Amino acid sequence: MTIEAPGEQTKPISRRRFLGALGASAVGAGLGSGAAVTQSAAGLQLAQSDVYAKQSSNCFTRIFPNLPPFSSQSSNVKDALLQVGAPGGLLDAADQLSAGAVALITDPALRVNNPDNLAHPAGITFLGQFMDHDMTFDSESKLGSPTQPKDVTNVRTPALDLDSVYGGGFVVSPQLYDAADHVKLKVESGGIFEDLPRMSSGQALLADPRNDENMIVAGLHCAFLLFHNHAVDFARAAGHTDPTDAFNEAQRLTRWHYQWIIVHEFLPLIIGQPAVDDITANGRRYYTPGAGQALIPVEFGAAAYRFGHSMVRPSYRANLAGDGGRPFFGLIFDPSQEGKADPADLRGGSRAPRRFVGWQTFFDFGDGQVKHNKLIDTKISTPLFNIPLGVIPNHAPPQALPQRNLLRQFTWGMPSGQGVARAIGAPQLSATDLGELQPYGVGLETSTPLWYYVLKEAELVAGGAHLGPVGGRIVGEVIIGLLQTDLTSYLAASPGWRPTLPMRSGGTGDFRMIDFLTFARVDPGSRGQ
Repeated sequence: MTIEAPGEQTKPISRRRFLGALGASAVGAGLGSGAAVTQSAAGLQLAQSDVYAKQSSNCFTRIFPNLPPFSSQSSNVKDALLQVGAPGGLLDAADQLSAGAVALITDPALRVNNPDNLAHPAGITFLGQFMDHDMTFDSESKLGSPTQPKDVTNVRTPALDLDSVYGGGFVVSPQLYDAADHVKLKVESGGIFEDLPRMSSGQALLADPRNDENMIVAGLHCAFLLFHNHAVDFARAAGHTDPTDAFNEAQRLTRWHYQWIIVHEFLPLIIGQPAVDDITANGRRYYTPGAGQALIPVEFGAAAYRFGHSMVRPSYRANLAGDGGRPFFGLIFDPSQEGKADPADLRGGSRAPRRFVGWQTFFDFGDGQVKHNKLIDTKISTPLFNIPLGVIPNHAPPQALPQRNLLRQFTWGMPSGQGVARAIGAPQLSATDLGELQPYGVGLETSTPLWYYVLKEAELVAGGAHLGPVGGRIVGEVIIGLLQTDLTSYLAASPGWRPTLPMRSGGTGDFRMIDFLTFARVDPGSRGQ
Protein backbone atom coordinates (compact mmCIF):
# COMPACT_ATOMS: atom_id res chain seq x y z
CA MET A 1 0.00 0.00 0.00
CA THR A 2 3.01 2.16 -0.02
CA ILE A 3 3.53 4.75 -2.70
CA GLU A 4 6.52 2.82 -3.98
CA ALA A 5 7.36 -0.75 -4.75
CA PRO A 6 7.53 -3.27 -2.06
CA GLY A 7 9.36 -0.82 0.07
CA GLU A 8 11.25 1.72 -1.99
CA GLN A 9 12.44 4.72 -0.05
CA THR A 10 10.73 8.09 -0.07
CA LYS A 11 13.84 10.23 -0.30
CA PRO A 12 17.05 9.81 -2.33
CA ILE A 13 18.81 7.92 0.45
CA SER A 14 21.37 5.22 -0.25
CA ARG A 15 20.83 1.74 1.12
CA ARG A 16 23.96 2.17 3.25
CA ARG A 17 22.63 5.40 4.74
CA PHE A 18 19.22 3.84 5.27
CA LEU A 19 20.66 0.85 7.10
CA GLY A 20 22.65 3.19 9.29
CA ALA A 21 19.58 5.24 10.14
CA LEU A 22 17.69 2.04 10.80
CA GLY A 23 20.23 0.97 13.36
CA ALA A 24 21.66 -1.80 11.14
CA SER A 25 18.38 -3.68 11.17
CA ALA A 26 19.59 -6.01 8.45
CA VAL A 27 21.90 -7.29 11.16
CA GLY A 28 19.37 -7.18 13.94
CA ALA A 29 15.81 -5.98 14.18
CA GLY A 30 16.24 -6.00 17.91
CA LEU A 31 13.41 -5.48 20.34
CA GLY A 32 10.95 -5.05 17.50
CA SER A 33 11.62 -8.62 16.35
CA GLY A 34 11.16 -10.25 19.70
CA ALA A 35 14.91 -10.75 20.22
CA ALA A 36 15.91 -11.57 23.77
CA VAL A 37 16.74 -8.57 25.95
CA THR A 38 19.12 -8.26 28.87
CA GLN A 39 19.79 -5.48 31.35
CA SER A 40 23.26 -3.91 31.41
CA ALA A 41 24.97 -0.87 32.88
CA ALA A 42 24.67 0.82 29.51
CA GLY A 43 20.88 0.51 29.59
CA LEU A 44 18.73 -1.77 27.47
CA GLN A 45 21.02 -4.04 25.50
CA LEU A 46 20.06 -6.39 22.70
CA ALA A 47 21.17 -9.97 23.12
CA GLN A 48 22.41 -11.96 20.14
CA SER A 49 19.81 -14.34 18.74
CA ASP A 50 19.05 -16.35 15.65
CA VAL A 51 16.94 -13.38 14.48
CA TYR A 52 20.16 -11.68 13.36
CA ALA A 53 21.39 -14.55 11.25
CA LYS A 54 17.99 -14.96 9.64
CA GLN A 55 17.92 -11.33 8.54
CA SER A 56 21.08 -11.67 6.45
CA SER A 57 19.24 -14.03 4.08
CA ASN A 58 15.93 -12.17 4.04
CA CYS A 59 15.13 -11.98 0.34
CA PHE A 60 11.84 -12.02 -1.55
CA THR A 61 10.14 -15.15 -2.89
CA ARG A 62 7.26 -16.40 -5.05
CA ILE A 63 4.04 -18.15 -4.09
CA PHE A 64 3.61 -19.61 -7.59
CA PRO A 65 7.16 -20.29 -8.81
CA ASN A 66 6.03 -22.61 -11.60
CA LEU A 67 3.70 -20.13 -13.30
CA PRO A 68 5.13 -18.40 -16.37
CA PRO A 69 5.34 -14.59 -16.65
CA PHE A 70 2.24 -12.86 -17.97
CA SER A 71 4.16 -11.81 -21.10
CA SER A 72 7.48 -11.79 -22.87
CA GLN A 73 9.99 -9.10 -21.92
CA SER A 74 9.35 -7.19 -25.15
CA SER A 75 9.41 -3.47 -25.81
CA ASN A 76 5.88 -3.69 -27.24
CA VAL A 77 4.54 -5.04 -23.95
CA LYS A 78 6.48 -2.48 -21.95
CA ASP A 79 5.09 0.33 -24.10
CA ALA A 80 1.56 -1.04 -23.70
CA LEU A 81 1.93 -1.10 -19.91
CA LEU A 82 3.08 2.51 -19.93
CA GLN A 83 0.04 3.47 -22.01
CA VAL A 84 -2.38 1.64 -19.70
CA GLY A 85 -0.94 3.45 -16.67
CA ALA A 86 -0.45 6.87 -18.26
CA PRO A 87 -1.95 10.13 -16.96
CA GLY A 88 -5.30 10.64 -18.69
CA GLY A 89 -5.36 7.00 -19.71
CA LEU A 90 -7.39 3.92 -18.93
CA LEU A 91 -6.75 3.88 -15.17
CA ASP A 92 -7.01 7.61 -14.51
CA ALA A 93 -10.21 8.51 -12.64
CA ALA A 94 -10.04 11.97 -14.25
CA ASP A 95 -10.79 13.77 -10.99
CA GLN A 96 -11.45 17.48 -11.51
CA LEU A 97 -8.61 18.70 -9.32
CA SER A 98 -9.31 22.31 -10.29
CA ALA A 99 -12.56 22.09 -8.29
CA GLY A 100 -10.49 22.03 -5.12
CA ALA A 101 -9.97 19.69 -2.19
CA VAL A 102 -13.29 20.48 -0.48
CA ALA A 103 -15.52 20.01 -3.53
CA LEU A 104 -13.85 16.70 -4.38
CA ILE A 105 -15.17 15.42 -1.05
CA THR A 106 -18.54 17.16 -0.82
CA ASP A 107 -19.85 17.32 -4.42
CA PRO A 108 -21.34 13.96 -5.52
CA ALA A 109 -21.11 15.00 -9.17
CA LEU A 110 -17.31 15.05 -8.89
CA ARG A 111 -17.02 11.42 -7.82
CA VAL A 112 -19.25 9.69 -10.37
CA ASN A 113 -16.17 8.21 -12.07
CA ASN A 114 -14.41 7.51 -8.77
CA PRO A 115 -17.07 6.29 -6.31
CA ASP A 116 -16.70 5.98 -2.56
CA ASN A 117 -16.66 2.65 -0.74
CA LEU A 118 -19.17 3.23 2.02
CA ALA A 119 -18.06 0.05 3.81
CA HIS A 120 -14.55 1.39 4.43
CA PRO A 121 -13.49 4.31 6.61
CA ALA A 122 -10.78 6.36 4.91
CA GLY A 123 -8.17 5.43 7.49
CA ILE A 124 -8.05 1.80 6.36
CA THR A 125 -5.95 2.93 3.37
CA PHE A 126 -3.29 4.33 5.66
CA LEU A 127 -3.37 1.44 8.10
CA GLY A 128 -2.64 -0.73 5.08
CA GLN A 129 0.22 1.54 4.05
CA PHE A 130 1.64 1.44 7.57
CA MET A 131 1.43 -2.37 7.51
CA ASP A 132 3.24 -2.47 4.17
CA HIS A 133 6.10 -0.49 5.66
CA ASP A 134 6.18 -2.96 8.55
CA MET A 135 6.57 -5.98 6.24
CA THR A 136 8.66 -5.04 3.25
CA PHE A 137 11.36 -2.67 1.97
CA ASP A 138 13.00 -3.33 -1.39
CA SER A 139 15.85 -0.89 -1.96
CA GLU A 140 17.61 -2.85 -4.70
CA SER A 141 15.42 -3.90 -7.64
CA LYS A 142 15.32 -1.61 -10.66
CA LEU A 143 12.01 -0.58 -12.16
CA GLY A 144 11.31 -2.37 -15.43
CA SER A 145 14.50 -4.47 -15.34
CA PRO A 146 13.99 -8.24 -15.04
CA THR A 147 14.87 -9.33 -11.50
CA GLN A 148 14.64 -12.55 -9.50
CA PRO A 149 13.14 -12.27 -5.99
CA LYS A 150 15.95 -14.34 -4.44
CA ASP A 151 18.48 -11.72 -5.56
CA VAL A 152 16.87 -8.80 -3.67
CA THR A 153 17.11 -8.16 0.07
CA ASN A 154 14.06 -7.19 2.09
CA VAL A 155 15.35 -4.66 4.64
CA ARG A 156 12.28 -5.07 6.83
CA THR A 157 11.56 -8.16 8.90
CA PRO A 158 8.90 -10.17 7.02
CA ALA A 159 6.57 -10.00 9.98
CA LEU A 160 3.96 -7.70 11.45
CA ASP A 161 6.26 -6.99 14.39
CA LEU A 162 6.56 -3.17 14.27
CA ASP A 163 10.27 -3.14 13.49
CA SER A 164 9.40 -0.02 11.49
CA VAL A 165 8.58 1.59 14.85
CA TYR A 166 11.09 0.05 17.25
CA GLY A 167 14.15 -0.13 14.98
CA GLY A 168 16.96 -1.94 16.73
CA GLY A 169 16.00 -0.93 20.26
CA PHE A 170 17.50 1.81 22.41
CA VAL A 171 21.14 0.71 22.24
CA VAL A 172 21.17 0.24 18.45
CA SER A 173 18.69 3.01 17.55
CA PRO A 174 18.87 5.52 20.43
CA GLN A 175 17.61 8.34 18.19
CA LEU A 176 14.17 6.70 18.29
CA TYR A 177 13.90 6.63 22.08
CA ASP A 178 13.24 9.12 24.86
CA ALA A 179 16.60 10.07 26.38
CA ALA A 180 14.97 10.58 29.79
CA ASP A 181 13.13 7.24 29.79
CA HIS A 182 14.76 4.70 27.52
CA VAL A 183 11.82 2.32 27.44
CA LYS A 184 9.63 4.97 25.80
CA LEU A 185 9.72 6.16 22.21
CA LYS A 186 10.50 9.74 21.28
CA VAL A 187 7.56 11.96 20.30
CA GLU A 188 7.70 15.69 19.63
CA SER A 189 5.15 18.49 19.22
CA GLY A 190 4.10 19.94 15.91
CA GLY A 191 2.85 23.11 17.61
CA ILE A 192 -0.60 21.96 18.74
CA PHE A 193 -0.47 18.17 18.83
CA GLU A 194 2.07 15.40 18.36
CA ASP A 195 4.59 15.16 15.56
CA LEU A 196 7.32 12.75 14.58
CA PRO A 197 10.74 13.55 16.03
CA ARG A 198 12.64 15.54 13.43
CA MET A 199 16.11 16.84 12.74
CA SER A 200 16.67 20.54 12.15
CA SER A 201 16.34 19.87 8.41
CA GLY A 202 12.78 18.64 8.99
CA GLN A 203 13.65 15.03 8.15
CA ALA A 204 11.88 12.64 10.49
CA LEU A 205 13.83 10.32 12.77
CA LEU A 206 12.21 7.00 11.96
CA ALA A 207 13.14 3.36 11.67
CA ASP A 208 11.50 3.57 8.23
CA PRO A 209 11.52 6.97 6.48
CA ARG A 210 8.52 6.03 4.32
CA ASN A 211 6.27 6.60 7.33
CA ASP A 212 6.63 10.32 6.65
CA GLU A 213 5.39 10.06 3.04
CA ASN A 214 2.10 11.76 3.85
CA MET A 215 0.49 13.42 6.85
CA ILE A 216 -1.88 10.57 7.58
CA VAL A 217 0.65 7.74 7.73
CA ALA A 218 2.94 10.06 9.72
CA GLY A 219 0.10 10.72 12.15
CA LEU A 220 -0.56 7.01 12.41
CA HIS A 221 3.10 6.39 13.21
CA CYS A 222 2.82 9.03 15.95
CA ALA A 223 -0.20 7.18 17.33
CA PHE A 224 1.88 4.00 17.56
CA LEU A 225 4.64 5.87 19.40
CA LEU A 226 2.12 7.23 21.89
CA PHE A 227 0.33 3.90 22.22
CA HIS A 228 3.60 2.20 23.20
CA ASN A 229 4.40 4.95 25.70
CA HIS A 230 0.99 4.64 27.36
CA ALA A 231 1.42 0.86 27.33
CA VAL A 232 4.66 1.39 29.29
CA ASP A 233 2.69 3.34 31.90
CA PHE A 234 0.04 0.59 31.91
CA ALA A 235 2.70 -2.10 32.36
CA ARG A 236 4.41 -0.24 35.19
CA ALA A 237 1.10 0.26 36.97
CA ALA A 238 0.54 -3.50 36.69
CA GLY A 239 3.82 -4.19 38.49
CA HIS A 240 6.36 -4.38 35.65
CA THR A 241 8.80 -2.01 37.34
CA ASP A 242 12.04 -3.39 35.90
CA PRO A 243 12.86 -1.33 32.75
CA THR A 244 13.42 -4.35 30.52
CA ASP A 245 10.29 -6.05 31.83
CA ALA A 246 8.24 -2.88 31.33
CA PHE A 247 9.51 -2.46 27.77
CA ASN A 248 8.86 -6.07 26.81
CA GLU A 249 5.34 -6.01 28.23
CA ALA A 250 4.51 -2.68 26.55
CA GLN A 251 5.87 -3.90 23.24
CA ARG A 252 3.90 -7.14 23.50
CA LEU A 253 0.71 -5.22 24.26
CA THR A 254 1.31 -2.85 21.36
CA ARG A 255 2.13 -5.58 18.88
CA TRP A 256 -0.62 -7.98 19.88
CA HIS A 257 -3.39 -5.35 19.87
CA TYR A 258 -2.15 -4.17 16.45
CA GLN A 259 -2.16 -7.75 15.17
CA TRP A 260 -5.67 -8.31 16.56
CA ILE A 261 -6.88 -5.27 14.60
CA ILE A 262 -5.27 -6.66 11.45
CA VAL A 263 -7.05 -10.01 11.78
CA HIS A 264 -10.40 -8.77 13.13
CA GLU A 265 -10.88 -5.37 11.46
CA PHE A 266 -8.50 -4.82 8.54
CA LEU A 267 -8.69 -8.22 6.83
CA PRO A 268 -12.49 -8.58 7.02
CA LEU A 269 -12.84 -5.22 5.27
CA ILE A 270 -10.21 -6.03 2.64
CA ILE A 271 -10.89 -9.69 1.75
CA GLY A 272 -14.31 -10.26 3.36
CA GLN A 273 -15.11 -12.12 6.58
CA PRO A 274 -15.87 -15.45 4.83
CA ALA A 275 -12.38 -15.47 3.30
CA VAL A 276 -10.79 -14.72 6.68
CA ASP A 277 -12.82 -17.51 8.27
CA ASP A 278 -11.85 -19.97 5.54
CA ILE A 279 -8.12 -19.33 5.90
CA THR A 280 -8.12 -19.40 9.69
CA ALA A 281 -10.34 -22.50 9.91
CA ASN A 282 -9.08 -24.54 6.95
CA GLY A 283 -5.50 -23.36 6.68
CA ARG A 284 -3.29 -21.78 4.08
CA ARG A 285 -3.08 -23.71 0.81
CA TYR A 286 -0.51 -21.78 -1.23
CA TYR A 287 1.64 -19.67 1.11
CA THR A 288 3.15 -22.30 3.40
CA PRO A 289 6.50 -21.26 4.94
CA GLY A 290 7.65 -22.97 8.11
CA ALA A 291 7.82 -21.28 11.49
CA GLY A 292 10.33 -18.45 11.40
CA GLN A 293 10.93 -18.97 7.66
CA ALA A 294 8.50 -16.50 6.09
CA LEU A 295 9.60 -14.36 3.17
CA ILE A 296 7.53 -11.78 1.28
CA PRO A 297 6.23 -13.06 -2.08
CA VAL A 298 6.35 -10.66 -5.00
CA GLU A 299 2.81 -11.69 -5.99
CA PHE A 300 1.79 -10.07 -2.71
CA GLY A 301 4.15 -7.10 -2.32
CA ALA A 302 4.31 -5.99 -5.95
CA ALA A 303 0.82 -6.93 -7.11
CA ALA A 304 -2.08 -8.02 -4.89
CA TYR A 305 -1.27 -5.81 -1.88
CA ARG A 306 -1.17 -2.76 -4.13
CA PHE A 307 -4.96 -2.79 -4.20
CA GLY A 308 -4.73 0.12 -1.77
CA HIS A 309 -3.66 2.53 -4.47
CA SER A 310 -7.19 2.28 -5.83
CA MET A 311 -8.64 3.24 -2.42
CA VAL A 312 -6.76 6.55 -2.11
CA ARG A 313 -8.96 9.65 -2.33
CA PRO A 314 -7.80 12.66 -4.36
CA SER A 315 -8.26 14.86 -1.27
CA TYR A 316 -8.93 14.56 2.44
CA ARG A 317 -10.00 16.64 5.40
CA ALA A 318 -6.92 16.24 7.58
CA ASN A 319 -8.53 17.73 10.69
CA LEU A 320 -11.52 19.79 11.79
CA ALA A 321 -9.97 22.87 13.34
CA GLY A 322 -6.24 23.00 12.67
CA ASP A 323 -6.22 25.61 9.94
CA GLY A 324 -6.75 28.78 11.96
CA GLY A 325 -9.78 27.23 13.67
CA ARG A 326 -11.12 25.90 10.36
CA PRO A 327 -10.86 22.43 8.84
CA PHE A 328 -7.65 21.68 6.96
CA PHE A 329 -8.45 20.19 3.55
CA GLY A 330 -5.82 19.25 1.01
CA LEU A 331 -5.08 17.14 -2.04
CA ILE A 332 -3.12 14.05 -1.10
CA PHE A 333 -0.35 15.34 -3.41
CA ASP A 334 -0.18 18.62 -5.31
CA PRO A 335 2.99 19.15 -7.38
CA SER A 336 2.65 22.93 -7.05
CA GLN A 337 3.42 22.60 -3.33
CA GLU A 338 6.87 21.09 -3.83
CA GLY A 339 9.50 22.74 -1.63
CA LYS A 340 7.11 24.75 0.55
CA ALA A 341 7.68 24.81 4.31
CA ASP A 342 3.99 24.26 5.08
CA PRO A 343 2.49 22.90 1.86
CA ALA A 344 -1.23 23.10 1.16
CA ASP A 345 -1.33 19.41 0.25
CA LEU A 346 -1.02 16.47 2.62
CA ARG A 347 2.50 15.35 1.80
CA GLY A 348 4.78 14.52 4.71
CA GLY A 349 8.19 15.89 5.58
CA SER A 350 7.04 19.18 7.12
CA ARG A 351 6.17 20.49 10.56
CA ALA A 352 3.54 23.16 11.17
CA PRO A 353 0.75 23.54 13.76
CA ARG A 354 -2.01 22.59 11.30
CA ARG A 355 -0.24 19.40 10.17
CA PHE A 356 -1.90 16.89 12.47
CA VAL A 357 -4.59 14.27 11.93
CA GLY A 358 -8.14 14.57 13.25
CA TRP A 359 -8.95 10.88 13.36
CA GLN A 360 -12.75 11.28 13.27
CA THR A 361 -12.37 11.80 9.51
CA PHE A 362 -10.56 8.49 9.12
CA PHE A 363 -12.29 6.10 11.55
CA ASP A 364 -15.88 5.97 12.75
CA PHE A 365 -16.19 7.36 16.28
CA GLY A 366 -19.98 7.54 15.90
CA ASP A 367 -20.07 11.33 15.48
CA GLY A 368 -21.00 11.44 11.79
CA GLN A 369 -17.63 12.85 10.74
CA VAL A 370 -16.06 9.79 9.11
CA LYS A 371 -15.26 9.83 5.37
CA HIS A 372 -14.70 6.83 3.15
CA ASN A 373 -12.20 5.16 0.85
CA LYS A 374 -12.63 4.87 -2.87
CA LEU A 375 -13.79 1.53 -4.27
CA ILE A 376 -11.21 -1.11 -5.13
CA ASP A 377 -11.45 -0.94 -8.90
CA THR A 378 -9.59 0.05 -12.04
CA LYS A 379 -9.91 3.78 -11.41
CA ILE A 380 -7.01 5.47 -9.61
CA SER A 381 -7.32 8.97 -8.17
CA THR A 382 -5.70 11.53 -10.44
CA PRO A 383 -3.09 12.91 -7.99
CA LEU A 384 -1.39 9.50 -8.04
CA PHE A 385 -0.52 10.04 -11.69
CA ASN A 386 1.81 12.87 -10.73
CA ILE A 387 3.37 11.91 -7.41
CA PRO A 388 6.16 14.13 -6.06
CA LEU A 389 9.64 13.27 -7.22
CA GLY A 390 10.62 13.37 -3.56
CA VAL A 391 8.77 10.10 -2.89
CA ILE A 392 10.38 8.36 -5.88
CA PRO A 393 13.78 6.69 -5.42
CA ASN A 394 16.55 8.76 -6.97
CA HIS A 395 13.94 11.22 -8.30
CA ALA A 396 13.57 8.94 -11.32
CA PRO A 397 10.41 9.00 -13.47
CA PRO A 398 7.80 7.92 -14.31
CA GLN A 399 5.77 9.91 -11.80
CA ALA A 400 2.53 8.06 -12.55
CA LEU A 401 2.14 5.45 -9.82
CA PRO A 402 0.05 3.11 -12.02
CA GLN A 403 2.83 3.08 -14.61
CA ARG A 404 5.29 2.17 -11.88
CA ASN A 405 3.03 -0.61 -10.63
CA LEU A 406 2.65 -2.07 -14.11
CA LEU A 407 6.38 -1.91 -14.77
CA ARG A 408 6.86 -3.84 -11.53
CA GLN A 409 4.91 -6.71 -13.10
CA PHE A 410 7.55 -6.62 -15.83
CA THR A 411 10.41 -6.41 -13.29
CA TRP A 412 9.42 -9.56 -11.42
CA GLY A 413 8.14 -11.61 -14.35
CA MET A 414 4.81 -11.67 -12.57
CA PRO A 415 2.32 -14.38 -13.52
CA SER A 416 -0.95 -13.41 -15.12
CA GLY A 417 -4.07 -13.08 -13.06
CA GLN A 418 -5.64 -15.80 -15.18
CA GLY A 419 -2.72 -18.12 -14.40
CA VAL A 420 -3.11 -17.60 -10.66
CA ALA A 421 -6.89 -18.09 -10.92
CA ARG A 422 -6.34 -21.45 -12.64
CA ALA A 423 -3.72 -22.44 -10.05
CA ILE A 424 -6.07 -21.85 -7.12
CA GLY A 425 -9.25 -23.08 -8.82
CA ALA A 426 -10.93 -19.67 -8.86
CA PRO A 427 -13.27 -18.44 -11.61
CA GLN A 428 -11.32 -16.61 -14.31
CA LEU A 429 -12.20 -13.24 -15.74
CA SER A 430 -12.86 -13.56 -19.45
CA ALA A 431 -11.32 -11.63 -22.30
CA THR A 432 -14.66 -9.84 -22.55
CA ASP A 433 -14.44 -8.86 -18.88
CA LEU A 434 -11.04 -7.33 -19.66
CA GLY A 435 -11.98 -6.05 -23.09
CA GLU A 436 -10.68 -2.54 -22.39
CA LEU A 437 -7.15 -4.01 -22.67
CA GLN A 438 -7.68 -5.48 -26.15
CA PRO A 439 -6.89 -2.26 -28.09
CA TYR A 440 -3.31 -2.28 -26.79
CA GLY A 441 -2.65 -5.20 -29.12
CA VAL A 442 -0.37 -7.36 -26.98
CA GLY A 443 -2.87 -9.82 -25.48
CA LEU A 444 -3.26 -8.23 -22.05
CA GLU A 445 -6.96 -9.11 -22.06
CA THR A 446 -6.14 -12.84 -22.05
CA SER A 447 -2.92 -12.72 -20.02
CA THR A 448 -3.34 -9.81 -17.64
CA PRO A 449 -0.73 -8.31 -15.29
CA LEU A 450 -1.58 -9.56 -11.81
CA TRP A 451 -1.95 -6.09 -10.25
CA TYR A 452 -4.48 -4.98 -12.88
CA TYR A 453 -6.30 -8.31 -12.69
CA VAL A 454 -6.70 -8.05 -8.90
CA LEU A 455 -8.29 -4.60 -9.25
CA LYS A 456 -10.61 -5.68 -12.06
CA GLU A 457 -11.61 -8.83 -10.20
CA ALA A 458 -12.54 -6.78 -7.12
CA GLU A 459 -14.55 -4.42 -9.33
CA LEU A 460 -16.51 -7.15 -11.11
CA VAL A 461 -16.85 -9.83 -8.44
CA ALA A 462 -17.24 -7.76 -5.28
CA GLY A 463 -18.47 -4.44 -6.63
CA GLY A 464 -15.25 -2.84 -5.40
CA ALA A 465 -16.18 -3.41 -1.75
CA HIS A 466 -13.32 -5.87 -1.16
CA LEU A 467 -10.91 -8.10 -3.04
CA GLY A 468 -12.07 -11.04 -5.12
CA PRO A 469 -10.92 -14.67 -4.97
CA VAL A 470 -7.43 -14.21 -6.46
CA GLY A 471 -6.51 -10.99 -4.69
CA GLY A 472 -8.18 -12.02 -1.46
CA ARG A 473 -6.48 -15.42 -1.38
CA ILE A 474 -3.00 -13.92 -1.85
CA VAL A 475 -3.48 -11.07 0.62
CA GLY A 476 -5.25 -13.20 3.22
CA GLU A 477 -2.85 -16.13 3.14
CA VAL A 478 0.26 -13.96 3.29
CA ILE A 479 -0.88 -11.70 6.13
CA ILE A 480 -2.28 -14.56 8.21
CA GLY A 481 0.76 -16.64 7.30
CA LEU A 482 3.18 -13.95 8.46
CA LEU A 483 1.39 -13.90 11.81
CA GLN A 484 1.15 -17.68 12.17
CA THR A 485 4.85 -18.23 11.39
CA ASP A 486 6.12 -15.44 13.66
CA LEU A 487 6.63 -17.21 16.97
CA THR A 488 6.25 -13.92 18.87
CA SER A 489 2.83 -13.03 17.41
CA TYR A 490 -0.35 -13.69 19.33
CA LEU A 491 -1.60 -16.14 16.68
CA ALA A 492 1.50 -18.30 17.20
CA ALA A 493 2.36 -17.71 20.86
CA SER A 494 -1.16 -17.59 22.31
CA PRO A 495 -3.86 -18.18 19.67
CA GLY A 496 -6.64 -18.07 22.26
CA TRP A 497 -5.59 -14.63 23.50
CA ARG A 498 -8.05 -11.75 23.45
CA PRO A 499 -7.25 -8.04 23.90
CA THR A 500 -6.67 -6.96 27.47
CA LEU A 501 -6.49 -3.19 27.10
CA PRO A 502 -9.70 -1.20 27.61
CA MET A 503 -12.02 -0.44 24.75
CA ARG A 504 -13.85 2.88 24.46
CA SER A 505 -16.82 1.11 25.99
CA GLY A 506 -14.75 0.29 29.06
CA GLY A 507 -14.72 -3.46 28.54
CA THR A 508 -12.04 -5.77 27.20
CA GLY A 509 -11.94 -8.73 24.83
CA ASP A 510 -12.09 -6.91 21.50
CA PHE A 511 -10.16 -3.99 20.03
CA ARG A 512 -10.65 -1.78 16.96
CA MET A 513 -8.80 1.19 15.53
CA ILE A 514 -11.01 3.62 17.44
CA ASP A 515 -9.94 1.84 20.64
CA PHE A 516 -6.30 1.94 19.58
CA LEU A 517 -6.44 5.68 18.90
CA THR A 518 -8.27 6.29 22.17
CA PHE A 519 -5.66 4.39 24.19
CA ALA A 520 -2.98 6.46 22.39
CA ARG A 521 -4.99 9.57 23.40
CA VAL A 522 -5.22 11.00 19.91
CA ASP A 523 -8.99 10.43 19.64
CA PRO A 524 -11.38 13.40 19.28
CA GLY A 525 -12.32 13.34 22.96
CA SER A 526 -8.71 13.50 24.11
CA ARG A 527 -7.94 16.31 21.65
CA GLY A 528 -11.07 18.30 22.41
CA GLN A 529 -11.76 18.62 18.67
